[in-house]
Amino acid sequence: MPLIKQLAHACIDAADLKKTEHFYCTALGLTKKYRYIRNGKELGFYLDSGGNTFIEVFEQPILESNTQHPLKHFCLQVENIDVVVTTLRSYGFQVSDKRAGLDRTWQCLTCDPNGIKIELHQYTAESSQLTGRDCVIDSAPTKKS
Repeated sequence: MPLIKQLAHACIDAADLKKTEHFYCTALGLTKKYRYIRNGKELGFYLDSGGNTFIEVFEQPILESNTQHPLKHFCLQVENIDVVVTTLRSYGFQVSDKRAGLDRTWQCLTCDPNGIKIELHQYTAESSQLTGRDCVIDSAPTKKS
């Protein structure tokens, strides 16, 4: 049985969220599944690209072509994240521990041998990808002096 079910999403940076939304939603006809919101401001969104796959977009105002690439990572949907973590580690690959994501998925991170970041995640009944619920991101706590 394969460990990977399908490509879940690709994550990209956008210098301008509105122009990016216009390109993907208006020009290409994709629909926005949900938004990432911090302090009432949209800082990114998920686009439904069909077949339960998505494009994740985050605003990144400065994109320097020589030092940054707009593809941040790709994500693979898995059936059982615990089995995948155990399997990767058994082959000697580094992988983070499982954690609950803001989008209510189980997720962990690894890299391929070329340094490409890969997110692995398992949907839950509460996952925003399935419910369409926005991810509201609280402000980071302030440091005490």
